[in-house]
Amino acid sequence: MIKTLQRRFALSRQGAVDLIKGCLACVAQDISFMLPVGLFYYFVIDMMNGGVSGSRVTFYIIGVMVCLVLIFIAAWFQYNATYLATYVETGVRRISLAEQIRKIPLAFFGKKDLADLTNSIMGDCATLETAFSHFVPGLAGSLISTTLIGICLFAYDWRMALAAVWVLPVAFMITLFSARIQEYFNRKSVAANVALESGVQECIESLQDLKANNAEESYLKGLDEKIDDAEKKHIVTELGTALFVVSSTLILKFGIATVVLVGSALLIAGEIDIPLFFMFLLVASRLYAPLEGALQNLAAVISTRTNINRMNEILDHPVQTGGDRVTNEGYDIVFDHVGFSYNTGETVLKDVSFTAKQGEVTALVGPSGGGKTTVSRLAARFWDIDKGKITVGGMDISKIEPETLLSLYSIVFQDVTLFNNTIMENIRIGRKEASDEEVIAAARLANCEEFAAKLPDGYNSMIGENGCELSGGERQRISIARAFLKNAPVILLDEATASLDVENETLIQAALSRLIKDKTVLVIAHRMRTVSGADKVVVLSDGAVAEQGTPDELMNAGEIYPHMVKLQTVSQDWRI
Repeated sequence: MIKTLQRRFALSRQGAVDLIKGCLACVAQDISFMLPVGLFYYFVIDMMNGGVSGSRVTFYIIGVMVCLVLIFIAAWFQYNATYLATYVETGVRRISLAEQIRKIPLAFFGKKDLADLTNSIMGDCATLETAFSHFVPGLAGSLISTTLIGICLFAYDWRMALAAVWVLPVAFMITLFSARIQEYFNRKSVAANVALESGVQECIESLQDLKANNAEESYLKGLDEKIDDAEKKHIVTELGTALFVVSSTLILKFGIATVVLVGSALLIAGEIDIPLFFMFLLVASRLYAPLEGALQNLAAVISTRTNINRMNEILDHPVQTGGDRVTNEGYDIVFDHVGFSYNTGETVLKDVSFTAKQGEVTALVGPSGGGKTTVSRLAARFWDIDKGKITVGGMDISKIEPETLLSLYSIVFQDVTLFNNTIMENIRIGRKEASDEEVIAAARLANCEEFAAKLPDGYNSMIGENGCELSGGERQRISIARAFLKNAPVILLDEATASLDVENETLIQAALSRLIKDKTVLVIAHRMRTVSGADKVVVLSDGAVAEQGTPDELMNAGEIYPHMVKLQTVSQDWRI
């Protein structure tokens, strides 16, 4: 049962256990609410038989106090078993999703945008938090307690019991039959929500470009359409749910009517007495009220299927696994007949073979879209290849756990990601246990001291979201400082000096020369000036190795490489 609940509701094991406890607590609470009905029934019997004696008064006073205490205890346990346990489970669920996302190959994110993933972690979890604190336990509690009470009613008189409970399966079947319709509407609603969130996020991120191109009005018009679409989808979803819930609730109302009709007929025929008739009326009036809420809960639970499926898509996605111990001998990177394609099915690399040797700089060059960035990402196992093999020091990287493998790499991306923290802490990401002195030493090597000294708090200055307080070159230097601090044996550079001016570029390249000694360096290069100092050049074109060799060899015997050098030389001579 626990495994079924885990799968059905995207729960942890403890969450599934807590859900069972919550359902049982709701059963106890619903039954406790029936205790005053039974006490009132016996009080009416006593009144019809001549009044309530002194000893019976004491009995009823104690009975009322016992009912109140039991209701309080049941409500206390129900609150803790549903609300508090659900809030804890929501935190666990968000952490488990984040942990899973951390292990999923980057290929997965080609199908997802940031708004979609954020909606899964925050929006879907919030929806399920509401469902498991308000809907699921209450629904289960109502069903179980109603079943128990129904069995007791049949023990008194099966005809009256049948008159009271026949509406229950009919009402629930109407709601259950609407499951597919509700799920369809909810999928549309969630999709509209994701599209809206993605549009808002895109608008904020691209506001500068929109202003620069006078495109704000047209973009906001499209955003208004997404808002209207999301609103309409929500209204339709609510109306679709309400249609079936209201119909089911109306069916429940017939229960009291049939109890009255059947009871009256049996009473006139002398087959039941007035107290029994009164008891059934009391129970029926109390029985249907919580069931109206249960029907709404059932509809809400059905609507969570879309959210659960979205979360299970993440939790069930295959993760990259491998050993947690490296077995490499040296740090040569070897691509052996590697083939790779993204989710779209488009082949990006086909039969790529080359070796990046330790102690050498291997430059990846070629036309845009040739596969340079893909090769560097595959070398760090950001994706898993379709065929062939990639090794580091003879160790097959597909058999090593990604985080263990990345301990061997320092990576400097062209698009730098910084955090809304200090310069010091942004650099310390390269090695979390590094001392302040080590961080500052790495910052100096990356030429960060120049701009850090100008800030109010130096290295302890906050740099804003994604380093918005810094220039592009300053942000790039922080990224390079991380690589210095990590000091890993393999270095991947994605045109690390692209955002620097000539003076800083020269300083950084001198520092990089010190950093890369005896290390394996794989650099994606666009500037031929960067390539000229490489030990080896691999020219990628249309997903294959077109040429490889030293810069001098390719200048003499190559075709693509000399052409690229010539084009860049011509572009450098261009004047306004």
